[in-house]
Amino acid sequence: MIPDRLPRITEDDANELRHFIKDYVALSGGEGVVIGQSGGIDSAVVTKLAVDALGPERVHTIFMPSDVTPEADYVATESMAKLWGTGYEVLNIRDPVNAMESLLGGNLSNLDKGNIAARCRMTILYGRAKSMNRIVLGTTNQSELMMGYFTKFGDGACDALPLVNIYKTNVRQLAKIIGVPDEIIAKPPTAGLWEGQTDEEEMGITYLLLDHILYGFEQERTDREIAQVVGLPVENIQGLRKRVESMKHKRLLAARPGRSI
Repeated sequence: MIPDRLPRITEDDANELRHFIKDYVALSGGEGVVIGQSGGIDSAVVTKLAVDALGPERVHTIFMPSDVTPEADYVATESMAKLWGTGYEVLNIRDPVNAMESLLGGNLSNLDKGNIAARCRMTILYGRAKSMNRIVLGTTNQSELMMGYFTKFGDGACDALPLVNIYKTNVRQLAKIIGVPDEIIAKPPTAGLWEGQTDEEEMGITYLLLDHILYGFEQERTDREIAQVVGLPVENIQGLRKRVESMKHKRLLAARPGRSI
C-alpha cells in the first residue's frame, strides 16, 4: 500500500490557478485563450479553469484528431464544449501529418509519427491564437514535465502552463473539485500518439506510484528512502532519477553559452 504523502489539492489551489490564468491573459494583452482539447483529463481541467477565470466566450478549444484518434474523443470534446459553452472546432491533421511523414521518407516509428502529430497541432494552435489575438494554454502537468513525457516544440509549446506544478494524481483531485465530468476523470491517460497507446503502459508504471517517487525527488529524499516508501527496489528509483535528469534539456527553450542545464 502506498502512503498518501502527496499534498492534497483544495479549492484554494483551484482559485490560485484561476487567478493565474486571468492575470496572465491580462498581462499578455490577449483577448482570451486557445486550448488544444483532446478529450482527456488535463485539457479538460485547463479548459474548465479558463472558463471559470475568463468566461466561456474568451475560451476557444480546438480538437485535432488524426487517423488513430478514437471516436469516443470526438464525443467527449464536443460534449465538454457544449457543457461549458466554449468556442469549439475540429481540425483533422491527417493530411499535414501524412505530408510530413512522406517528406521525411516514410518508415517512421510510432514515436516519430506521434511527435509529428504533436508539432502539427502546435502549429494550428498558434495560428489560431494569432488570428484571434489570444494566448495558448498548455496542458502538461508536473509528472509529464519531470519525465519529459511531452513533445519538445509540440504539446510542450505554449504561453502558459497552469498545471505545471501539479502531479497527475493531483490533477484528478482538481478535476473533481472544479466539476469535470466523471467519465473524463475515469479515462485511462493517453497522449494519443498511436492507436491503443496509454501513458502508464508506455512508461511501465502507474501515475500513483510514479508521483510518489517524483514527490520524493522534489522533497530531496534519498533513493533508498523513496524505495522503502513505495516498496520498489532501489535500482528502480535510481533509474527514474536518471531519466528525470536526462530530460532537463526538454525543460529548457534551448541551450545557451555560459548557461548550465
